[in-house]
Amino acid sequence: MCDEGETADRADAVRTESQKMESRAGETALDGSARSIIVLIVVGMLVGVLSGMFGIGGGTVIVPALVLVGLTQRQAAATSLAAIVPTSISGVVSYAMGGDVDWVAALLLACGMVIGSQIGSWLLSRLPEMFLRWFYAVFLVFVIVSQLVFTPQRDAAIHLDAATGILLALLGVVIGVLSGLLGIGGGAVAVPSLSLLFGASDLIARGTSLLAMFPSAIAGTIANWRRRLVYLRHGLIIGVCAAVTAPLGTMLAGMMTPRMGANLFVAYLAVLFVRSVWTALKVTPGASAWVSGRGRNRDSC
Repeated sequence: MCDEGETADRADAVRTESQKMESRAGETALDGSARSIIVLIVVGMLVGVLSGMFGIGGGTVIVPALVLVGLTQRQAAATSLAAIVPTSISGVVSYAMGGDVDWVAALLLACGMVIGSQIGSWLLSRLPEMFLRWFYAVFLVFVIVSQLVFTPQRDAAIHLDAATGILLALLGVVIGVLSGLLGIGGGAVAVPSLSLLFGASDLIARGTSLLAMFPSAIAGTIANWRRRLVYLRHGLIIGVCAAVTAPLGTMLAGMMTPRMGANLFVAYLAVLFVRSVWTALKVTPGASAWVSGRGRNRDSC
């Protein structure tokens, strides 16, 4: 028993030291330079448009962007969740003005997502970097396939009963785990799920998704903040800029057909998938040497 206790203590100490090293690396990467701030502003403005168009929090864009400027996958996921809070507020207001939010369905989803986000945040501080990056790539494949095989109707709505309410709450738990683990708001799962499983129109699915992700994003951010994984200033820069441009995305969503919206969603997710696989290869033993060699070959050419 003593040996088991000592082993657990050593594992906790190693994990704590690893998180401290990641924190120092992140501080060096996002040092407040003009280049870093410009990147965060541009990413925030892009995320706002995409959030309004597709009903997503923008984590699928924010996470790879933060990794690109130097954060680890773990830090990027945690900081992304903080940025989603102001982004989702702006998007909800825009969709609610058009009557495209199912408030009861959003509440049920949110209850499950708050619970799930705590589980995801706990896993985030314990899973290895390589697993997180490959899991993120596989997650993108799932979303791309779901968008290709299903086209929602513009005038459909969610019909609530007891069974539907339970299923919505369970879906919320699953989305919450992914939210805390990957730093996404959950819209990339919630939007196609609400349309495919519950019959919501594309606009109602997006508006409801944005409202549901707000409480879980706050809960996940608080949990990640306690674990010293969040770079709050950088998350707020992205989030505030996204909140400004989200109404533009909502306007564009209303102008597009459901199929066109799904096709555009797939196009940008495909780009993110290629980028995510490339970054995952860089931290995969054996494959990292091949990726580095390819980079040096391009530079020599």
